Amino acid sequence: MTQPPPGFDRTLLLRDGRRVWVRPLTPQDAPELGEAIRTADPETLRRRFCGSAPRVTPQLLERLTVLDYERRFALVARCSEGPGVAVARYEATGRKMAEVAIAVAPAWRRVGLASALLHMLGLAALERGFERFTAVYSADNRPVAELLDYARGRRVIAEGVAEAEVRLRDHPEAPPDAARQSFSFFQRNP
Repeated sequence: MTQPPPGFDRTLLLRDGRRVWVRPLTPQDAPELGEAIRTADPETLRRRFCGSAPRVTPQLLERLTVLDYERRFALVARCSEGPGVAVARYEATGRKMAEVAIAVAPAWRRVGLASALLHMLGLAALERGFERFTAVYSADNRPVAELLDYARGRRVIAEGVAEAEVRLRDHPEAPPDAARQSFSFFQRNP
């Protein structure tokens, strides 16, 4: 098994004053991730999976949590009390392109968490040679559309499904040399 890369543990201060701890997702997160999928509200599942959620099986949880942290990379955000509140991931779909997905618990939306996670994933992807993120999502998913606006993404909508593309270097905060830098919403853990 590949070990999570160092340097991705962060404490994020969100717009509402709450803090979350972000770190790479690992296989030890599988039971909690499975429970989160099983108990998520139907609207979140419909928006995340463009329909019903997949059946939670050991194979699915292995697929979601056993990562190489190069072509398949994921982060988990946890509140100070411990439970996970968001997962963000990318998976390579081509040599320089990866599909991105972010799921945030309802009580943790609209406070900058998804934007911060997208930014962290973008930095990780740039460091690993990726140039673009793609996403497929339900066209009525307004929070995702707003997140893509923030990331300067382009989208095409057909028959209720949106496909988007974000050029990672187009974001105003993308580092010119893809080197990891500190940004105002990051607080590195000692």
